[in-house]
Amino acid sequence: MSSPPLLIFTDLDGTLLDAETYSYAAAQPLLEQLKAAHVPVIPVTSKTRAEVETFIQQLSLQTPFITENGSGVFIPVDYPAFERPEAAELVGNYWVLALGCTYVMARAGLKAVAQSVGRPLKGFGDLAVDQIQTLTGLAFEDAKEAKAREFTEPFLTPKNIAAADLEAAAADMGFRLVVGDRFSHLIGSEAGKGAAALELKALYQAASDRPLTTIGLGNSPNDIDLLENVDIAIVIPAATGPHPKLSDRGWQIAPQPGPAGWAIAVEKAWQQLDQ
Repeated sequence: MSSPPLLIFTDLDGTLLDAETYSYAAAQPLLEQLKAAHVPVIPVTSKTRAEVETFIQQLSLQTPFITENGSGVFIPVDYPAFERPEAAELVGNYWVLALGCTYVMARAGLKAVAQSVGRPLKGFGDLAVDQIQTLTGLAFEDAKEAKAREFTEPFLTPKNIAAADLEAAAADMGFRLVVGDRFSHLIGSEAGKGAAALELKALYQAASDRPLTTIGLGNSPNDIDLLENVDIAIVIPAATGPHPKLSDRGWQIAPQPGPAGWAIAVEKAWQQLDQ
């Protein structure tokens, strides 16, 4: 198979998946068309490998995917579109590019950051599965998958500490911080959704004699790193409109929330590229 001229990098929750129901039904017909045209749809998410595997099995996706805010790039062992990257290690059924730190390092880093800011910071490693259920609304098995971290440590975003102070403390310890409204994520300094997407683009491009175009889709501030590193950035709005931190950057805004807006925006961009 020759490498396709288009790559689609997409966040999941609130983007390809409905924010409330986690359904992707409105996008499924277009996903089938993209698959038939050999256009890779590559999840780029804060989710764990276990969470993404459940999703790609439902959709029968056979593409690489990016987990834990750009910390791990997972490439199926028999993936035909490009050569195995030299730096990748075999883990189960995947060649894995580990851009971030290990989970043990992230746990230790969170304790160090907490000590630095003088406030307790409660991470997923401090929580039982049923506590994660309560905080997230996930079903038990889904919460269990969310707790199966390999690279990063999500923690409850404290309300009494400025985001800049948390970010500075993380940087001092050699980490990066992705700050969210409810949860923030401590990640390795070399990790990031944008860096991971660029790694994959380079692999596809090396196997292609045609220049590749990348589309990126996201709905929240933790997608900024991805959207800044693609050719066409598309913001998926919430029911109340696009997130304020994404609305004024000159990026395209999908006409509807969730998978319906995802499908409309992607189909339009795809058609324009074909012209």
